Amino acid sequence: MKSVPRGYGSHADFMDMVRESAVQRAALIERALRDAFGGQLREETVLCIQLADIDVYQLADIIIDHPLILKPLVIAANVAGRAIERDLGIPNVNAYDPKLDERRATAIAGYLKPFLPATVSVPTLVALDRVEFIDKEIRAYKGRWERRVTEALSELGRKTFKKRKFDVNGESFEIDAAHPSEGLIELAVDIKRIEARRDIHKRIDEIVNKAAKMAKHNPKARFATVIYFPFEDQHRQIENRLATPNIHAIAFAGETEDSIREAAERIVTAIS
Repeated sequence: MKSVPRGYGSHADFMDMVRESAVQRAALIERALRDAFGGQLREETVLCIQLADIDVYQLADIIIDHPLILKPLVIAANVAGRAIERDLGIPNVNAYDPKLDERRATAIAGYLKPFLPATVSVPTLVALDRVEFIDKEIRAYKGRWERRVTEALSELGRKTFKKRKFDVNGESFEIDAAHPSEGLIELAVDIKRIEARRDIHKRIDEIVNKAAKMAKHNPKARFATVIYFPFEDQHRQIENRLATPNIHAIAFAGETEDSIREAAERIVTAIS
């Protein structure tokens, strides 16, 4: 397995950097919880796993025999998939459904072991896994929103829209929904999901910049944007800021199918 090149930090390096502050915060949090919920505290008997009693090879066997437990162990060790890929050279490890041979499982077990607590309760691991799983599923759902918009554009516009890249002056850019599939892009739709007010200025700048780049790619191209932004009081402000010659249509869409189809219909009517 590979190691991180000299001068770049491995996960162990980063853990060393933050270990002291993490210990201090843990003590503060425990004290705060005891003070805040003193009247509601009670001791309970819970199942605990003595991880300190398990060596690396045993842990590797456990991961191979019970792959479902890899994700909660990874969380407990505060290790991300990117760290495993960077430090061990093992790409695309799906911690929720790992497919590992003995060699890779042993490498990962040896990697996790120093970062795992000596003991951890089963309810704690279950709770940690639940939080991460819910976050993953919500992010996946939000990611599907862009695909739903693209499908609505294709259906209502009776043209195939797909994600495409284009080059301008040697620099590469990506359009979320573009037509046609090859050659000069004629119709381009930038799909933006913006969920915080503080992000709006940056995202607007991104849309304006991409529209300008598309105009250089093909001066005859029609450029539009579909935006998810749940603060309707600022929709008019956004429209005003996007009122540039390179942007030919703007629509806002929410989560519902009706909202997405309404926005897609507005876009294809304006740019087709």
